[in-house]
Amino acid sequence: MKVLFVVSGNNQYYDVAPFIKSQGDSLAQEGVEVSYFPILGKGLLNYLKNAIPLRKHLKNNPVDVIHAHYALCGWVAVLASLGRIPVVLSYMGDDLFGSYTSKNKRSFKSWVLILLGKAAQPFLSGIICKSQKMADAIARKSICHIVPNGVRLEQFKLYDKGLRKELGLEKDKKYVLFLADPSDHNKNVALVESALEILNLPDVELLIRYKVSHDAVVKYLNVADVFVLCSFSEGSPNVVKEAMACNCPMVVTDAGDAAWVAGDTPGCYVSPSYEPEDFAKKLSLALQYAEKQGRTQGRERLMTLGLDAKSIAGKVIAIYEQVQKKQLITSKAL
Repeated sequence: MKVLFVVSGNNQYYDVAPFIKSQGDSLAQEGVEVSYFPILGKGLLNYLKNAIPLRKHLKNNPVDVIHAHYALCGWVAVLASLGRIPVVLSYMGDDLFGSYTSKNKRSFKSWVLILLGKAAQPFLSGIICKSQKMADAIARKSICHIVPNGVRLEQFKLYDKGLRKELGLEKDKKYVLFLADPSDHNKNVALVESALEILNLPDVELLIRYKVSHDAVVKYLNVADVFVLCSFSEGSPNVVKEAMACNCPMVVTDAGDAAWVAGDTPGCYVSPSYEPEDFAKKLSLALQYAEKQGRTQGRERLMTLGLDAKSIAGKVIAIYEQVQKKQLITSKAL
């Protein structure tokens, strides 16, 4: 089976987003021939300009299924395929919910993106949502599948704290790790900053890391005492699963499927209110757990949920086979 991933090609740090590349690699390991078509240019019009180049690419490089990642990429795929090739669209989260500037407040640009995301649905053969919350926002329930991104567990090695010296971190400090862009209002770094002010613990430091290599992310998740996710909105935040794969204690908001992934795993806490006082309380519990118990059983939780990359790849392949079969039946009927 040949599958073309239609993805954003606008990031200066990597050609394909790591979590998308990881899914492509896991599919390739299961025998799927995966290729990539990067969309260049930002904004709706610049995205749509890629439809003609994509159509030419498909003419010279035929595939069985187009898998678009993100709503605008979905529109490019739909316009390029013109119904001849089944299009599966993976929604990312903000293309269904928008991006928040504060709690319950979206930007105007987000509302436009939400409308475009919904408008694409009639032209799709399959829809992949990362969480139940996302699936609830889909009109075409009959073609919607809930498939979170998987984690390639072999990439997330478990290290001891000897890594702190390599990373330039102090041996005796406690580190609370925030792995996101602090300038992104949706990521809500102010929540953990306020919580730490409330706790006022001199030996605890907020460690903010953004746009670091994948290998570095693994190392930071291994040496951090607690990982935090403070976002207002997410689809299925991969970083939560990555932290679980490294058995890192955590505090997360109820963004996307973060609370479901954490579950009742000891050392993993959910703060759904977005109130600094509650987040501080949960952060204190996580720090105490890290000091007394060390690491969690997050990796085991991922396996129980079937969130390893191999299991997820199998589910995605089943969707490809389903849309291929429907396309064949439709073609014969015509």
